[in-house]
Amino acid sequence: MSAFASLLRSGEFVITAELNPPKSAAANVVRRRGEALKGVVDAVNVTDSNRAMVAMAAIPAATIVRSSGVEPIVQITGRDRNRIALQADVLGAVAMGIENFVFMSGDDPKQGNHPDAVNVKDLDGVGLVKMAVGMRDQARFLSGDEIKQPPKMLVGATASPFTKPMEADLTKTFEKIAAGAEFLQTQPVFDLAVFSQWLVEVRRGGAREVPIIAGVLVLRSAEQAERMAKVPGLALGPDVLERMKKAADAEAEGTLIAVEMVKALKALPGVRGVHLYAIEWPEAVARVVEAAGLLPRPQAKVAVGT
Repeated sequence: MSAFASLLRSGEFVITAELNPPKSAAANVVRRRGEALKGVVDAVNVTDSNRAMVAMAAIPAATIVRSSGVEPIVQITGRDRNRIALQADVLGAVAMGIENFVFMSGDDPKQGNHPDAVNVKDLDGVGLVKMAVGMRDQARFLSGDEIKQPPKMLVGATASPFTKPMEADLTKTFEKIAAGAEFLQTQPVFDLAVFSQWLVEVRRGGAREVPIIAGVLVLRSAEQAERMAKVPGLALGPDVLERMKKAADAEAEGTLIAVEMVKALKALPGVRGVHLYAIEWPEAVARVVEAAGLLPRPQAKVAVGT
C-alpha cells in the first residue's frame, strides 16, 4: 500500500497537486517542480500530455518526481494508446514502484498542438477503470489471459461536476464508482452551490462511498482568469473575474481566492481532500496550503512502496 493510499484509507484530509512535465527532455525541470511540492502535498499528479500538448511522458517523469522525495500519481489517458499499450504501461509503471494512478479519457487532440493526430479512444474513463481493476483483482488482461504477477495499485478517476447537464457527469461518475474507482478528483470548483448539489447526488446514487478530492485552481492573472472562464465545465463566475481584474496584486488575489475555496470545501461533508491546480506555478501550492492552515502534512502509517 502506498503512503497516499494509507492516508486516504485512514480518513485524513489529503492534498494533491498537478505537475505538468516539460515540453522537453529536461529532467531538472521535473525535479525542480517536484521539490517545490515536497512536504506541502501528499501526492503529485503527473499529467499525460495535458491539454493534448506533447510533453515528457508521465511514467518516466513520475520516476523523477519520486526521486525528488514526492509520491507520484500517474495520470493515464485513453487518448493516445490502445488497450495493448495501456495495459503494458500499467505493468511497467508498477514494476518501477509506481502505485497510484488516475485514469481518464484525455483531451481531444484537436485542442492541442497536433490537431491531425488520431484520437485513439479505445477505452474511455470508465473502461480504463474496469481495465485496471480487472488487472489487479482478477489478475486478467482484457483479453482474459492470466497475469501471473498482477499489479498492485490504487485506482483513481476524474469527475466534472459542472458539466451541463449535470446528469451526464453523474452517469459517468456512478459507472466509475461501480467499476471500482477508489477515489475521484474533480475539475476546479468555483460555484459551491452547484458543487454541493453534485456531492449530494453522488452520495445518493453511488454504488458505494468513495473519497472525493475537489479541484481548486490558483489563478495568477486576470488574463488567465478570462481564458479559463471560456473552458467548458469550469464555471468560473463573473465575481471571480471581477476580483482578479480589480486586484492590485493579481497573484496575491488568486492565492486568496484559492485559500477561501479550500477552507469552504474542507467544511463540506463528503469532501476528503483538495487537488490544487497551479499552472506552471508550483510555488503557489505551498502558499495556498500554508495560508489554509494545512501544514504540516500528516505522516502515513506505512512507508512508500510497502
